[in-house]
Amino acid sequence: MRNEGAIKFGRVPIRVLLRGEPGGWHYVIVDKDGAEERVDVRGPGVHWEGGEPEPAWWRRRLDETAECLREHLGRSLSDRTFLELGLEAGISWFEVEAPIAWEGLVTLRDPDPARFPGKVPPYVVTLEPGNGAVLPDAHLRFSTRAADAWTTLATVADQCGTRPPKAQFLCGWADHRSIWVGRGRLAVSTERQDGRGRGDELVGEIYGERVTGWGGNPELRFRLDGIDLLDDPADDVIALLRDLGHEVNVRGRMSHLPALGLRLYRPEGGSAQGLFTGVSLQAARRRQGRHSR
Repeated sequence: MRNEGAIKFGRVPIRVLLRGEPGGWHYVIVDKDGAEERVDVRGPGVHWEGGEPEPAWWRRRLDETAECLREHLGRSLSDRTFLELGLEAGISWFEVEAPIAWEGLVTLRDPDPARFPGKVPPYVVTLEPGNGAVLPDAHLRFSTRAADAWTTLATVADQCGTRPPKAQFLCGWADHRSIWVGRGRLAVSTERQDGRGRGDELVGEIYGERVTGWGGNPELRFRLDGIDLLDDPADDVIALLRDLGHEVNVRGRMSHLPALGLRLYRPEGGSAQGLFTGVSLQAARRRQGRHSR
């Protein structure tokens, strides 16, 4: 992102504006003194070509992009106000010209207890290759039917105070849904049992990701054999897994443990912290090479 305006330490934001144009998206932060700071959003998916008629799916694409940017702005602004003011920032959004123009009112509040180490226990997902995952109060087995998996995700989202799972298209899978846990994402993909569109629809992959930095409340963690896969340095994780006798194949930013059905992903462009930011565990029945992220 590119800033057009000096950042002042201690600036108190009261309003934000988000707008998309064919040349890209930008947002403006307005402080209590009326000063404005504009930030141009850079990255894939934020530009588009004009033209008529628009394809039928175009409005949905803009809706999803705007939703992601509102979430991103909420997280980044709250991080900034915590660093500069010791407070969290919440944004209440209102449509101006949906889906491309939004206005948000900023409310400051006391810092989240999870900002301080040891104040809030993490939400730990324990991966069990061949079986699935164990959650604090539930399980996601590879033998779990799709309807039961969606119920489990909905229950976790409700416990964490986040939105219920929403169906998304992911090539190669019958269904794919995800939820937020803190600032991490827990996702499940399902497939037909026989792999050819017949039989029960069962969990086929459990996927998680978390950006570097503060993990939110609660912090989402993924563990395997006592190793925090997204919290320990990536090179240390690989070394520990090899010490346990696992074969690890590294291809680009992905490390693959074929015997376990486990994949670990480094972020695009690398990470200053040197951590993995994504992990997936697939069912043993999943045919080799049918799908990869």
